[in-house]
Amino acid sequence: MATQLDESVVGMTSSPQEFEVERGAIRRFAEAVGDPNPLYHDEAHARACGYAGLLAPPTFPTTFRVALPIEIDAARILHGEQEYAYTRPIVAGDVIRCATTIRSVRQREGSLGKMTIVVIETTGTDRAGQPVFTGTSTIIVH
Repeated sequence: MATQLDESVVGMTSSPQEFEVERGAIRRFAEAVGDPNPLYHDEAHARACGYAGLLAPPTFPTTFRVALPIEIDAARILHGEQEYAYTRPIVAGDVIRCATTIRSVRQREGSLGKMTIVVIETTGTDRAGQPVFTGTSTIIVH
């Protein structure tokens, strides 16, 4: 059963989940998005540029499937917007600990009826607990 979507869920945070960033996953992601940047494909090049390993493309955290802190029927979700802010790059070998927090919920009337706009923030930290990225996602629930 889906959770009631109203202001009462703002601030709820999911349990943290860890993701190991693998070289192969970085290469496959870069290929899937059509980005030939050698920083994402050639480890020797990435190291020569000062990185500890292959660099992950900017939208790579999209692959981290972090559970929402509330239950929403996936058939009712439309992805609206996504942005990332980084404190440092993600590289192969990182272990990123992620949690998702509901930042806002608002109702709106659209051409097809009532919809709920939910803003979700996902934070990623490294093994030392240092921040790596923040992802802000807007989903529309109809």
